[in-house]
Amino acid sequence: MRIGELAARAGVSTRALRYYEEQDLLTSTRTSGGQRLYGDTDVDRVRLIQQLYAAGLRSGTVCEILRLYMGTGEDGPDPVALLSAERARIDRQITDLLEVRARLDQILAGDPACRYSPSRTD
Repeated sequence: MRIGELAARAGVSTRALRYYEEQDLLTSTRTSGGQRLYGDTDVDRVRLIQQLYAAGLRSGTVCEILRLYMGTGEDGPDPVALLSAERARIDRQITDLLEVRARLDQILAGDPACRYSPSRTD
């Protein structure tokens, strides 16, 4: 499939796909006219890349995880350590987000302890 179709099916921009190629996160073949061609499995790959970026992972880490996912990560860092560290970081992020959501719920419920008062000295 061409770059525009992959972008539409995966819900990303063509610019994002070009960036993923620059970062070695995605590969394409080329037509004789130089147009990029992708396979059907690249839709899932791009969605995984998006999920990993949304979770706050850096490009290098995403690249290593994709190598593991594709079964080509033999020469990289320890996969268990890498995945465990990222999972622990995401767990901390989830905990922080749950705390923020609880605070917002208190504010929405009108909890007087959440009201701003310039004279308050907590």
